Amino acid sequence: MPSFGQRLAHAWNAFRNKSDPFENVNPLTVGYSSANRPDRVRLTRGNERSIVTAAYTRIAVDVSNIDIRHVRNDEKGRLKEILKSPLNECLSLSANTDQTGRQFIRDVVVSMFDEGCVAIVPTDTDVSPKITGGFDILSMRTGKITQWYPNDVKVLVFNEAKGLKEEIIVPKKMCAIVENPFYSVMNEPNSTLQRVIRKLNLLDMTDEQNSSGKLDIVVQLPYTIRTEQRMIEAERRRKKLEDQLAKSKYGVAYVDATEKVTQLNRAVENNFKEQVEWFTTFLYGQLGIPMEVFYGTADEKTMLRYQNGTLATILNAICEELTRKFLTKTARTQGQTVTFFQDPFKLIPADKIADLGDKLIRNEIATANELRSKLGLPPSDDPKADELRNPNMPEAEDSGLPEEEEPVDPEELEEARQTLLDAGLNEDDLKGLSDNEIVDLAEEYNSQNGKEPEEAVPKQSSA
Repeated sequence: MPSFGQRLAHAWNAFRNKSDPFENVNPLTVGYSSANRPDRVRLTRGNERSIVTAAYTRIAVDVSNIDIRHVRNDEKGRLKEILKSPLNECLSLSANTDQTGRQFIRDVVVSMFDEGCVAIVPTDTDVSPKITGGFDILSMRTGKITQWYPNDVKVLVFNEAKGLKEEIIVPKKMCAIVENPFYSVMNEPNSTLQRVIRKLNLLDMTDEQNSSGKLDIVVQLPYTIRTEQRMIEAERRRKKLEDQLAKSKYGVAYVDATEKVTQLNRAVENNFKEQVEWFTTFLYGQLGIPMEVFYGTADEKTMLRYQNGTLATILNAICEELTRKFLTKTARTQGQTVTFFQDPFKLIPADKIADLGDKLIRNEIATANELRSKLGLPPSDDPKADELRNPNMPEAEDSGLPEEEEPVDPEELEEARQTLLDAGLNEDDLKGLSDNEIVDLAEEYNSQNGKEPEEAVPKQSSA
């Protein structure tokens, strides 16, 4: 820990030390500025005015809460290790200057839902991707595909250096293009989601008309309006009522005792609301999202169906495309892949964790320290906490059972038997001995080189 003098000499405060590192900073030369974050996703096609925005956000947050890692598997496809690679750092820690790994995945999912297809563009690499396919990705951004070519795509990507979004042409083999697995449900022109949006727009128009400043009243005059002169008088009377209401401070007007006023501004009867509710329920059913998930009342089985049916589908699409585009064939041959890990403990109540942990340890699936890390507890210093063993079963040295003997080479065993037979023993004498005892007895006989083996070998009774 630095001393008080060192802290006093090297301490820095952003307000008191304005000259360092902000000395001679010209606001006109720092680049483009904006009151709002320029790289934020802006929804289009009416999605920003629809209830589907809540569904987009919910699914994107749930997907980003699941860890996506760059790993290496063994020959049988089992997890061997998590690689400490730049790609893994982008997915887990920092994807670029503005976004963490989870924010980046959330951006990918929302953009994919909105556009139907999203491009993940490497913005910084250690070597040029045009020279070799074995490059390390240092930072990446989501891009909106504006034009498709046979082997390339034109994408709108945020440029960190300028602080603006720019269109660039990128080869398809250099960027990961993730298509929405629910494209036919969400992005087709006549899909369920687009029909929900159109119904909501019609419902909004009706609400605006009903909530406008019109009075919608009918004034019955004390005379019949059949001649042109009567129509002129009725129009003059209507204008007078409008002038009275417009010029009155409190909106008060008077009518003649013989005139009758009828109010018409009542709610228009239609079935838009029922249609929107039906389409919304049908949409969530097609996406595999139970309504209990949005209300926060979903049980463990419902959440499992939601994770395995909706979230896993989206994560598989993202991971497969990242593996296909950002890992070379050599790396894939070595077992490298991009995969995701779901934490099963998130769905388990606290009263069931102890029972589950006991089952995992007893069946030698996880160690005690691995379970402690899941619970947020520091690892234990006990060496047995890192052993994959059943603590309820006694160890070999404590059980009182004989240890298993090592197998004996058949040629060595036959040679030992022949040595003992030549020394005067018979087959009955050797029946009560194990293979290791026969070999040990033959070695002992050879070492003594003169001692009769009958003295060291117990005779078997004739009975």
